[in-house]
Amino acid sequence: MKKVALLISLLVAGIYAKAQYVSLNDAEIQVLKKNIADNGEVKKIFESYRQTAEQALNEQPNPIELIVSQGVLAGNPAKTASLKSLQDGNKIYALAFCYRLYRQKSYLQKAQDFLLAWANTNKPNGDPINETKLEDMITGYDLIRDNVSSESKQQIDSWLIKVAEAEFNSASAKPGRTTSFNNWNSHRIKTLTLVAFTLHNTGYEPRIYQELEKQINVNLNADGSGFDFLERDALHYHTYTLEPLLRASMVIYRAGGKNYFSYQSEKGASIQKSVDFLVPFVTGAKTHGEFVNSKVPFDKQRAANHEKGYEAGTLFEPANGVYTLSLAAYFNPAYIKDIQQVNNTRQKLNWQLVLDQVMKPVTNN
Repeated sequence: MKKVALLISLLVAGIYAKAQYVSLNDAEIQVLKKNIADNGEVKKIFESYRQTAEQALNEQPNPIELIVSQGVLAGNPAKTASLKSLQDGNKIYALAFCYRLYRQKSYLQKAQDFLLAWANTNKPNGDPINETKLEDMITGYDLIRDNVSSESKQQIDSWLIKVAEAEFNSASAKPGRTTSFNNWNSHRIKTLTLVAFTLHNTGYEPRIYQELEKQINVNLNADGSGFDFLERDALHYHTYTLEPLLRASMVIYRAGGKNYFSYQSEKGASIQKSVDFLVPFVTGAKTHGEFVNSKVPFDKQRAANHEKGYEAGTLFEPANGVYTLSLAAYFNPAYIKDIQQVNNTRQKLNWQLVLDQVMKPVTNN
């Protein structure tokens, strides 16, 4: 019944007036286009996406029925195949951006072809860690959804509804399971948010807000630490739970909703406090040996498999916190100064910071 209810909700809920909250609206695209033309550094950063799009025009989609990654060691053939297949996400994202910027129909057609291939092949099963990897595809679709054909839109929308259904009813979210409040749930909330706002669903918002508020209260602590950091003794997992929460919060804020970056839970936890907790480890003021006291056996298995960064005691790499701070910089540009201290370089920009510069809060029409 829950699946049927969600399906109906997504199909009949109120519709936004073509506003884009997951990606960029037309005005923001024009600002980005100007920045690419006028700013050499922005142009250089965007160049990798342009090259990816150009190459993708001559490539074929490589969708996979079931994404296999979570809980599987590097080198496993199924995981290797999934990660290779998921490279389609970056191609869709690049093609969609190039279309919106330059309006060449070849980019639109190819992005549509890739999305249709995934829509007709992939079968989501509600694993948040596997399906969080669909982010670039969903964001790319948001960029071009108003431009794809009606038939294609119906097929791709139906696939994303299945993604949302699977996450909504995910076994990992059942009460009593650690995955109902650890980083898994942060990724689950992010995916639900991306799908709901890409499909312009209003009826789904209350559930997202409720779950996000609960997650901030349960997953994060008032001192800025969090469950994942303490369980895994790794900043790797502190960033891994913060990034999806930041991404979801950004979309909600752009839609004219609540500012969940500064929102404080009943126990005094907030995303902002947890980002601030990370800052000294990114600037180099503090260091942390990763996974030394991890309570999760899989971390030891990855260390034994010689996967980079998982050996107990390996120092957290400041560069691994840059993306987290770049997302947070949308809400507070002061984090840009912290990013610039990484590895004692004056790193001025990255793609997320470029997007931060042009993305503005959007109000409902």
